[in-house]
Amino acid sequence: MDNLMKLKESIIEYVEQLDEERVTELAAKALDAGIEPLDLLEIINEGMGRVGQLYERKDYYIADLIVAGLIFKEVLELDKMKEHFQSTDRKRIGKVVLGTVKGDIHDIGKEIFKGMLEVNGFEVIDLGVDVSKELFVKKVIDHKPDIVGLSGVLTYTVDSMKEVVDAFTEMGIKNGVKIIIGANHITKDICNYIGADSFANDASEGVKICQNWMKHKNK
Repeated sequence: MDNLMKLKESIIEYVEQLDEERVTELAAKALDAGIEPLDLLEIINEGMGRVGQLYERKDYYIADLIVAGLIFKEVLELDKMKEHFQSTDRKRIGKVVLGTVKGDIHDIGKEIFKGMLEVNGFEVIDLGVDVSKELFVKKVIDHKPDIVGLSGVLTYTVDSMKEVVDAFTEMGIKNGVKIIIGANHITKDICNYIGADSFANDASEGVKICQNWMKHKNK
C-alpha cells in the first residue's frame, strides 16, 4: 500500500513538472501494479489540477497547458488503458455536446473533460473551439443530447456562455438538456447568472455531475 501511495504521489508530481516520459513510465507501472484505469485518470487529473493552479499564478503558460494535455492523451494511449476502455462492452450512458464558446480558442480543459467523459461511457460530440451560439443550437437540435458542456478559460467568456443558454431558451430547447459549464474562474453565482444547471472547476468533478444526472434520468 505504501509503495502504491508513493507511486501515486510521484505521478502527480511528474504531471505537475510536465515530465511526459516519467509520467507515462510510472502510469504503466501503476497499471501493472493493479491500479484501475479510472483511478489512474483521477491521479493524472490531480496533477492537472496543480498545473492549472500554476497557470493561474502565471508560473505556467499556454504552452505548458498544451504539454499537460498531451501527457493526458499519452496516458490514454497506454496499452492497458486502451484494452480496458475499448474491450469492455459498456452501454453508452448518455450523449454530450461539448465546445469552447465564442471568443476562446483554448481546448486543453475541454479535451481532458472529453477524454474522461468518453472513458466513463458517454458519447461526445465535440464542436471544437470558438463555437457560436448558433452552432450550439443547431447541434443540439440535430443530435438531441442529454447534456451540453460549455467551456471557456477566459473570464469574458461568461457572457458568451450566457448567450448560448439564452439562445437555448429562445429556441425552446433549454428544458430538454442539462447544461454544465467549466472553467477555473466559474463560481456558483456566475453559474446562476449564466443560467446553467451546474458548473465544474475540474474535469473529474464535471464527469461526476454528468454521471449523477444520467443516473437520475435513467431510473
